[in-house]
Amino acid sequence: MSAGFASAQPILKVNGMKILVIDVGGTHVKVHRPGHKEPVKIPSGLKMTAKKMVADVKKVSAGWKYSAVSIGYPGAVVHGKPVSEPYHLGGGWVGFNFARAFGHRVKIVNDAAMQALGSYEGGRMLFLGLGTGLGSALIVDGVLESMELAHLPYRKGRTFEDYIGLAGLKRLGKKKWRHYVDDVVKRLMAALQADYVVLGGGNAGLLKTLPAKARLGENSNAFLGGSRLWQSQGRFARRRSRSSASHSS
Repeated sequence: MSAGFASAQPILKVNGMKILVIDVGGTHVKVHRPGHKEPVKIPSGLKMTAKKMVADVKKVSAGWKYSAVSIGYPGAVVHGKPVSEPYHLGGGWVGFNFARAFGHRVKIVNDAAMQALGSYEGGRMLFLGLGTGLGSALIVDGVLESMELAHLPYRKGRTFEDYIGLAGLKRLGKKKWRHYVDDVVKRLMAALQADYVVLGGGNAGLLKTLPAKARLGENSNAFLGGSRLWQSQGRFARRRSRSSASHSS
C-alpha cells in the first residue's frame, strides 16, 4: 500500500471529522478518544479475535462521539484490508467487515505504517516498531509503503523478529538484544537507503543508546498517524515540536 498525505497538527479531528483511532497490538489494543491525550488500553493476546476487538472497543467507547475509525493492524494490509491473520492475536481478521461492525467509515493500515505516518519529518524515513513483534514501514518523500521485514531470514535460521521482537528480548536478555537491535537497524538502513530511522513500540525505551541517525518515536505518533489517514492526498513533512529530539549521529 502506498499513499501520500498533507501536513496537520497532532489532533484527531480532520476536515470536521472526529476520528476514533485504534492501535491493535499483541499485548494491548489502545483506543484513543477524540479530544483526549491518553488512550484506553484493552488487554489483547491470543484470544483477541476481530469480533472481540470490535465488541471491546465499542464497550469502552460507549457514548463517545466520532464519525470515522482508523485501525492500525499488526499484519499485512493490502488496499485497506487485512490479507493475513496476525501472529500474536486470535483469528477472524481477514474478511471481517469492520465498517459494518462499527457503523462508521473505517480505514485500516498496518500498525507500523500508522505510527510511521505520525513520526514522519521528511526525506526517507524507516520506522521499526519494537513490540511483541517487529513492525516496519518506509516513507519516501511523503509516500508511505507498508513493509513486512519481520519474517525475513537473519541469523542461524531465525528471522529479524526472532532476534529483536519480544521473543528475542526474552531469549537473549537486554544486553544482547540491544546489540542485535543496533545491528538490524544498520543493516536495514543501508539496504533501504534511509536518511533516518524512528524506533517505536513498547520495547524501544529499553535501549540505552540509539543507533546512528535514529530517534525514539513518541507514544502519540500512532494516533496522529491515524488522523492523517483521513487527510486529503498530498505529500507532507511533520513540523517538529520544540520537544522533539534531534536525530542521533
